[in-house]
Amino acid sequence: MARIAGVNIPQNKLVRVGLTYIYGIGEKNSHDICKSLEIPASKRVNELTDDEILKIREFIDQKFTVEGDLRRDTSLNIKRLIDLASYRGSRHRKKLPVRGQRTRCNARTRKGKAIAIAGKKLTPLKK
Repeated sequence: MARIAGVNIPQNKLVRVGLTYIYGIGEKNSHDICKSLEIPASKRVNELTDDEILKIREFIDQKFTVEGDLRRDTSLNIKRLIDLASYRGSRHRKKLPVRGQRTRCNARTRKGKAIAIAGKKLTPLKK
């Protein structure tokens, strides 16, 4: 099993797909890694030699911020916004959408499960 950046890469996947299991590497970055290291697009992870795995590991360490370091940077950036008491920081603190999305009828993912309000009934409109 190939272990790159602390992540076990699935054996039966293509290399460019398997690299996307690493936090911080998406499809474009994995394509660029394979292209620069001259790994064929049709090659699978279990077909990689130890030398190729070592090359991939070193390339990722040099060029990318991945996994724990990237998660730490992200959380520090959010913490900085909260400490500055900026608008975005206050939205993070209240667990509401940060980038201008509406919250009246959507934002269930960010706000969490809906809470029923006791005794609240909709009254029909009078004509």
